[in-house]
Amino acid sequence: MPTRPSKQIETFRNKHPYRDYTVNIAAPEFTCLCPMTGQPDFATIHVSYVPDELCVELKSLKLYLWSFREEGHFHEDVTNRILNDLVSAVRPRRMTVRGEFNVRGGITTHVEVHYDRETANRMPEPEPALS
Repeated sequence: MPTRPSKQIETFRNKHPYRDYTVNIAAPEFTCLCPMTGQPDFATIHVSYVPDELCVELKSLKLYLWSFREEGHFHEDVTNRILNDLVSAVRPRRMTVRGEFNVRGGITTHVEVHYDRETANRMPEPEPALS
């Protein structure tokens, strides 16, 4: 597996697909750039999901999140992109991604987006991961 940023999200087989359980992940070192100023934005990205057949491999998730470091994104868009790419890779029963962006200019932003397979027909198809 590479040790540089990557848009590739790896998975592995869930050994307990018959059971609903929740996986909670916190990535406190997320960084992207403000698309308006080019200044860095720092955040903690929280991922919470109920797996079905697949689970996300954590090193690949770290490298995926690292891939945003030199890209300009609005907080709302990048949080939705992360959810879309994870849903495409993992195909979970349910997933929530929360971006808790650090204060800048006296403002903090928390963006929370949800996916639920039961209501997915009301959502657009997730965007494929960028290569």
